[in-house]
Amino acid sequence: MASTAGSHLPRLAGALAASCALLTTAACGSGGDTDAAPEHARGEVVVATQAAPASLDFTTTGGAAVPQAMMGNVYETLVRIDESGKPQPFLATSWEESTDGTEYTFHLRDDVAFADGTPFDADTAAFSINYVKDQWTNGLKSQMAPVREAVSVDKHTLRVTLDSPSPDWLWSMGTLTGAMMAPASVDRLATDPLGTGPYVVDNFRVGEAIEFSAREDYWGEPAEHDAKIRYFDDSIAAVNALRTGDADVVWAMQAPQLIDALPDDITVDIGTTNGEVLFSMNNNRAPFDDPDVRRAAAFAIDRAAVNSVVYNGLATDTGGAPVPPTDPWYTGENYYPYDPERARELLGGRAPEITITVPNLPYAQTASELIYSQLTDVGFRVHLETVEFPAVWLADVLKGHDYQASLVAHVEPRDLGVLFGDPDYYLGYDSEAARAALGSGDRVHAVDTIMADAGALTLVNAPNVVLYAPGVHGLNPNVVTDSLPLKEVER
Repeated sequence: MASTAGSHLPRLAGALAASCALLTTAACGSGGDTDAAPEHARGEVVVATQAAPASLDFTTTGGAAVPQAMMGNVYETLVRIDESGKPQPFLATSWEESTDGTEYTFHLRDDVAFADGTPFDADTAAFSINYVKDQWTNGLKSQMAPVREAVSVDKHTLRVTLDSPSPDWLWSMGTLTGAMMAPASVDRLATDPLGTGPYVVDNFRVGEAIEFSAREDYWGEPAEHDAKIRYFDDSIAAVNALRTGDADVVWAMQAPQLIDALPDDITVDIGTTNGEVLFSMNNNRAPFDDPDVRRAAAFAIDRAAVNSVVYNGLATDTGGAPVPPTDPWYTGENYYPYDPERARELLGGRAPEITITVPNLPYAQTASELIYSQLTDVGFRVHLETVEFPAVWLADVLKGHDYQASLVAHVEPRDLGVLFGDPDYYLGYDSEAARAALGSGDRVHAVDTIMADAGALTLVNAPNVVLYAPGVHGLNPNVVTDSLPLKEVER
């Protein structure tokens, strides 16, 4: 695969050639010590991944890293989404829905407590829902917008009333917006979160690691081990940690080209994700305030080449649409086939000057170099600007809207309305027709409208590459919501 990548991007080929030398000897050839004992305690599992969070508070901070670490480990939800995408009972043992779809009555477990001993009950559940509506600044709070009120009927009965039926609200309650929190937790969200889950946070070192202790008083089956998530700047370092016994699992490994260099005793598991790798064009800033320029960029980008170079062909082409193939409104239509001549026609001899603000994530860096060549080929004058992720990218691009184009994986599940339903979101996409379709639940029409406008372009739907050290297993590689459930790792 390295030779294929090299035919598109010589710099990548060089990097891949160097990667084998940077990996341990055992990882690049035979005869290494594959039975090296882990240096970490046997009572702890260590998961290596990339893209570290700057805070543990996802109520105010976007991005996937925080909910990935917190959901299912520290925080839990009334319902849990199964692999088929259906809500199942969890902290709520059952619920009834009114015939008009505007009222839900949840019956809660009576044996659940937060890590500080505070009982989980209908009062804390109502507080959690209202806290999203009233206090969150994360854009995903819009998932709670259908709720008129959440009230405690009695200690273990919660009633939630919606303004109108919502096809997505119950599903969203199995994600980060459904996280059950106690009033005592809100002053400690950034560094010492409090939840009902099987773990508590022991230590948070920004940019390095989050350490978790298993709760012996957990209401369910306790975790059999403590856990740690370690963050690495690149995939080579993460794989080296696996090979030297400093990690048990590499989660979401972002350089599939390294797979061929691994020894046979490393287990490779590949699943699907909700991650739309989005080429975002600021609809409110020239030249991308012109739909024809956005369409030209979409036709100019060879998504198959991006898949080959960045993901070794393991990603899924969604036709440019921001819809994972697991969503029920996925159509499979190819909205923007690679067509450089059509791109040139749309530009009409113009040579727009653009800067692509690229987060310093491996997949984004590699993809941006390929996109640079493709856009330049049709007439764009392109500059690449690398910024630190998450802090600078979140501040400048997501919150400040100070960019022309960028690219990043949006991995929040079912986030079509978040991305394209709010004109104040960083994409700046403003379409009454799309908002009406989203509001009515007609997601297929919404996607058609968004793609006709080229509101943004999904390069690929990212795969999830999971690597296990010998004797380690347990995680489901298919990412359904926003959680990395550490309790499931077995060694």
